[in-house]
Amino acid sequence: MSRSRSRSPCRRCSVQKIRHDLRLSETISPFGVGAIVDIRGESLIAPDTSWWDRRIAPEITCERLVASIGGGVLRQPPTHADRPGSDTASLLYWRFPAWRFCERCGKLSQLTRSDKGRWRNSCDCGGSLVPMRYVAVCETGSHAQDVPWFKWAHRGSDAGVTEEVRHCRAYKKLRFERSTRHGEGLASLRVSCGGCKRSRSLAELVGKDALLRDGIRCDGRQPWEREGAAAVVCESHLVAVQRGATGNYIAERVSALDIPEGTPRSLETADKIRAHDLYERLVADNGGPRSEQIAGWIAEELGATPEAVLAVALSASEDVDSPLLDLKDGEWAAFVNKIEAGHDRVGGDFVVDGWAGDGLAEEPAELRRVLAGIGQVRRVREVRALKGFRRHSPQADFVPADLDRDPRHRSVYPAIEMFGEGIFLRFDERTLSEWESDPAVRARANILIERRAQSPWAHRLDAPEPRFIALHTIAHLLIRRLAFASGYSSASLQERIYANSDRADKTAGILVYTAAGDAQGTLGGLVRLGEPRHLFPLLIAALDDADVCSNDPVCIESDRQGSSQLNLSACHGCGLISETSCETGNRLLDRQLVLGGSEVPGLLESLLRAVREDAGER
Repeated sequence: MSRSRSRSPCRRCSVQKIRHDLRLSETISPFGVGAIVDIRGESLIAPDTSWWDRRIAPEITCERLVASIGGGVLRQPPTHADRPGSDTASLLYWRFPAWRFCERCGKLSQLTRSDKGRWRNSCDCGGSLVPMRYVAVCETGSHAQDVPWFKWAHRGSDAGVTEEVRHCRAYKKLRFERSTRHGEGLASLRVSCGGCKRSRSLAELVGKDALLRDGIRCDGRQPWEREGAAAVVCESHLVAVQRGATGNYIAERVSALDIPEGTPRSLETADKIRAHDLYERLVADNGGPRSEQIAGWIAEELGATPEAVLAVALSASEDVDSPLLDLKDGEWAAFVNKIEAGHDRVGGDFVVDGWAGDGLAEEPAELRRVLAGIGQVRRVREVRALKGFRRHSPQADFVPADLDRDPRHRSVYPAIEMFGEGIFLRFDERTLSEWESDPAVRARANILIERRAQSPWAHRLDAPEPRFIALHTIAHLLIRRLAFASGYSSASLQERIYANSDRADKTAGILVYTAAGDAQGTLGGLVRLGEPRHLFPLLIAALDDADVCSNDPVCIESDRQGSSQLNLSACHGCGLISETSCETGNRLLDRQLVLGGSEVPGLLESLLRAVREDAGER
């Protein structure tokens, strides 16, 4: 468990510690850096990692993940196992919003009462102080700040703004009132001044450019940063939002499996070509008349194609030691090597028993035509890190998890490590390539490709080529079925999709795994189902479940479902799972590309038909 404590917005005004335990995973999301958290009647916000005490935040190693985020340090929040004491290591959370009202007398202020040397979250009248429900968020700069309630209450364009109101200084007479005399909803919630008798309804707060008309502008900083910390003036408009609104915090996380990276086949072949005795002659010929002949000799001896040999020779002047293009490339190569090796005798934090070739001989022919191998992932280590966040919209400016501006400072990213188990499925590349070359299949996938291109934020999602949509949907169907047999809830299962045809080493596989640092770990219920005799019946049952949706025929005939219409034939009745389990937030799904329909051939359509025909004959 990770423990939190709070602090007021003023650096020199510490308040009484709030003892509250958080799960370790919650410090990454949903209570990570920049998130607003409600704890025991208090509203707090997590500052960036420059406020962390490095002595109590241990460093986590994962070179692949650090390289993908451009360098820095991964640190885990402090944890404890027993009941917390006064000296237990903890995280710092700041009070936000600072404006609170008394639930008994309605007094509205930023003050905290001191009683016998201790800070109390209560009013002078004895009533508890409640945080104001609205805060101000920058539309494009991802900044957040308090609504200056005294200033706002004395502004406006109505006839009530008199000279007495403009020059009022009754700071201690501000009240937050509830009254049905002025209407319902926000109209019944008012901020009133006892000095000048000015009163404004919260309904005037939430209109378009309402704060701009009142002369309230963005401070250009985060709530825990000191005044004047803004590097540049923020010209974006403020909008008043409820402090618990989902859009106030859009975290950007990244994860990686900590595995020994395998070398992709294309790089292994390129190394063999460069080491061949005739390679120097091929490069020296530089595309001359003998290049094709020399390339043919090398290709024949190494089992490659002449085109591949010529491509390596033409790229001789380029950097051959460039890193892998993506985190998943190295993972895919490692899984392929493990599957081909069979029973894993190496040990460590990446243990996979592979099934391929003769190990799948007893399974249906249609299934062996599609699946090239299975991996029982008995142990895997996953590292998750928080890169930063955005506010209000996915198009807003990105705020990193570490706001330290010292050029010598190495950025610190909150991270956690978890150990788990899983099942890996490798699909046959030849079968997949033949299927996705069908014009009807490509036309179906182009619907999502065009919508992704039109969306201002969907470029962050994987390219929805046919193989990705199909394998992604299969992963969802399998997770829904595994939840009944593995002993894990569907929310505890995660997916990782390897589907890319634009690389020299085409990928086609899915990993379904569970990994947690506290409650659910490697209990063995999931990896046990990775044996072919258990997995194939589950896969066929998953396909059978999805063949008919409770929302059919509307669902199967649909081509515009989900957020931004980025799903085709997929809904909560057939293909959707917990959003935290999905890499793309339940987007880019389609049952038709898996099971067929509307003259679109499905990748596994023939498998389900063959199983049913075989069952009918019996």
